[in-house]
Amino acid sequence: MDITALNGSSSGTGSPTSTKNAAETQDRFLKLLVAQMNNQDPLNPMDNAQVTSQMAQIQQVTSLSTLDTSIKSLGGQLGQMQALQSISLVGREVAVPSDKIQVVNGVAEGSYELDGAAKTVKLEILGPAGNVIDTQQLGAQGSGRQTFTWKAGTLASEGSEVKYRITAANGTAAVTSTTYAYDKVNAVYSENGSLKLNLDRLGPVDYTAVSAVN
Repeated sequence: MDITALNGSSSGTGSPTSTKNAAETQDRFLKLLVAQMNNQDPLNPMDNAQVTSQMAQIQQVTSLSTLDTSIKSLGGQLGQMQALQSISLVGREVAVPSDKIQVVNGVAEGSYELDGAAKTVKLEILGPAGNVIDTQQLGAQGSGRQTFTWKAGTLASEGSEVKYRITAANGTAAVTSTTYAYDKVNAVYSENGSLKLNLDRLGPVDYTAVSAVN
């Protein structure tokens, strides 16, 4: 007798129905085991190792069902905590991956992250057509998050958005970088089971894209 034949599967779904099915499977197993032992041939009794193995199987089915239920419950609690935390971001500025920065009071602020140390880091500001309108040498930088401030002057008007890019190298080896921009959170909502932030300039982004909060 194999317990998997009673249940059809050795894993549970974590739902009340699956937990009930696991309990019913355990009950049927014990009844069949008792019946089998009562009707066994005295001259050819059941092997103790076989009985132990079958009892271990039913215990495994019950344990897996309980574990899966606990994991799903924990996942639900974490999702609720994430939703509460995201609400507190409304009205605040967050950093998300982006190559767009806005000119405010004549300057634009952005940040970037280097995958490794770089001896040379160059900031390039791009015009509407993608051409370089200004270049700024940022010098040697260590790995990790860095920030910069660009003075727009007459190159960009107040409140306008400009794109930028970072080029970094350590000698002849290029260093990978990720660019970020700050934007204010206007609203938080759920879409297809995932949390979204509606940003003032950049529009909707995933909650998980937030890397820093001001």
